[in-house]
Amino acid sequence: MKIVFMGTPDFACSSLERLYSSSHKISAVVTVPDKPRGRGQKVLPSAVKKKAKELEIPLLQPQNLSDKNFIEDLTQIKANLFVIVAFRILPEEVFTIPEEGSINLHASLLPAYRGAAPINRVIMNGETKSGVTTFFLKKKVDTGNLILQKKVPISENMTAGELHDNLMTMGAELLLDTVNLIESGNFSVSEQDNSLASPAPKLFQDDCAINWQKDAVYIHNQIRGLDPYPGAYTHLEGNRYKLYSSQISDSKGMKPGEIKIHRDVIEVGCASGSIQIRELQLTGKRRMTVDEFLRGNLMENGAVFKTTYLK
Repeated sequence: MKIVFMGTPDFACSSLERLYSSSHKISAVVTVPDKPRGRGQKVLPSAVKKKAKELEIPLLQPQNLSDKNFIEDLTQIKANLFVIVAFRILPEEVFTIPEEGSINLHASLLPAYRGAAPINRVIMNGETKSGVTTFFLKKKVDTGNLILQKKVPISENMTAGELHDNLMTMGAELLLDTVNLIESGNFSVSEQDNSLASPAPKLFQDDCAINWQKDAVYIHNQIRGLDPYPGAYTHLEGNRYKLYSSQISDSKGMKPGEIKIHRDVIEVGCASGSIQIRELQLTGKRRMTVDEFLRGNLMENGAVFKTTYLK
């Protein structure tokens, strides 16, 4: 099967490598243009570009996915199938080019969690399972006919980073199985039940602000759903902290945001119950364990974290 692969972040790299090592031929990789990243705003390539160059696969980086020259370049490749993993929304004139259509790998059990942040949102909402889905592209995002799915359980302390890595590996295998099925011609698809659909919209800063007037379960799910990136944050005495590695505690009688300090744990009160924090990050500093942080920074027992939203 002759394939054009499209993707951007690390999540897509496992799929690219898995297809590259198979019997299928990746004729080209499409990814985003290089752009400024990080604190220094240095212009850097996407993770998929770096992997494509490592594998010596021809590369396309269009600014505009509807550009006539880009569409002509894709058409000339004469690929059987386009494979998309964590990329931009494709115009119809692009995803209808190959004879077998275009397929997408999505990090949820569609139709649940359609959108840009399914891994974060599924944990933030306290779900106990997730998975990966392959489907044929349609004009409306994440609504196409389903090909294959695979489930994975979510434990009560699993972070978004841990789920990401599980789904990345699982998704690469499911994607190869899907491509093999399409090549064989012996497969069936099923329509999505839109009545079961739920959204997974892009994350914004205010999604990351911890509201200590929520209960401990809600806040624990928020912290682990945003760990390691972008991180759930709170404020204390004008300083901004990101909190990580939380667990629900059985302590009672603490007011919302109130801090109790132990040698390797910071306990924080919630509207009901409390949580324990084992890692945190002060703005401008690296992520540290509580023990490391307390060796070089002052934090007083009885101080109160504040909820501050960034508009």
